[in-house]
Amino acid sequence: MDNARVHNRNADQAAYWNGPAGRRWLNRQETLDLVLEPIHEVLLDRAAVAAGERVIDIGCGCGATTIELARRVGPKGRVTGVDISAPMLARARERAPADLPVEFVLADATVHAFEPGGADLLFSRFGVMFFADPALSFRNMRRALQPGSRMVFGSWREPRKNPWMMLPLQEAYKHVPRLPEVGPEDPGPFSFAREERVRRILNEAGFASIALEAVDLSLDLAAGQGLDTAARAALDIGPVSRALEGQPPEVLAKVEGSIRAALSALGKGKTVALGASVWIVTATSGG
Repeated sequence: MDNARVHNRNADQAAYWNGPAGRRWLNRQETLDLVLEPIHEVLLDRAAVAAGERVIDIGCGCGATTIELARRVGPKGRVTGVDISAPMLARARERAPADLPVEFVLADATVHAFEPGGADLLFSRFGVMFFADPALSFRNMRRALQPGSRMVFGSWREPRKNPWMMLPLQEAYKHVPRLPEVGPEDPGPFSFAREERVRRILNEAGFASIALEAVDLSLDLAAGQGLDTAARAALDIGPVSRALEGQPPEVLAKVEGSIRAALSALGKGKTVALGASVWIVTATSGG
C-alpha cells in the first residue's frame, strides 16, 4: 500500500482491499450504498452525532458514512475517514462536496498515529472486523478519543443469521469448491459474530460501558432495481466474490444462473429482500 505504514499481520488485507475487493466495491458502489442503507441509518441513529463534534470513521471505504457524518457535525465539526484501500479513498474524495468538513486518510488503524484525544466519536460501518490483532488495533484507536468519549460500530452476527450473504454462497458452492475453513477469530466479515469475543477485545483495549444490540433487518439486494441488479450484487460482495476468484467465464455463468434462480423466488416487484443481522456495538473510551 503506497504512502502508508501497515502492520505486518495486516498486509494480506491491505493487498486484498487495494486489489480485487476494492475494484469490486468501486464497480458496485452506488448499488451497495443503497443495499446497506438500512444499517447505515441505524448506526447513525445510535451514534447521535452532534454539531461541532470531531469524528473518525474507521474503514470508511468509498465515503458514504463519512460524508453523512460530516453533514451532521456541520462547519464547526470535523470528520476524518480512514481506510486501507487507496482506490476506495480516491472514490470517497471524488464524492465529498468541497464545503464539507471532511478529510480522508490512507492508513492502517492498527498503527496509524492518531492525534491523542483528538476525537469525540469513533465510528465504523463494518470496518473493524479485518484486523489480525484487534485488541492492539482498538487500543491504538482508543488513543484518538478523549477520556469518556464514545465509540459506535456495526459488525455482522453469525452467518446463519445473514442469508443475504449465505444464500448466494450456497448456490455458488454447487459449481465451485468451498472456501477454506475460517476460524471464528480469523479476520473476516464474521469475526465479530460472538458477543463474548467482542467484549473481550474491547475490554483488553481499555474500553468501558460496552453494549451490544442485536438488530435484525431486511436488505434489498436489488436496491429497488430488479433481479438483474440483485444477481450482480450477490456475485460481487461478501464471501461469494472470494469463492469465484480465478474461475473461468463458463463457471461464472453457471453460478450466476443458480443465484438468479434462488433470488427470483424471493423477488417482489423490483425488490429482492433477504434477512440480515448485525451487532450495533457501543462503548466509551474509559478513563
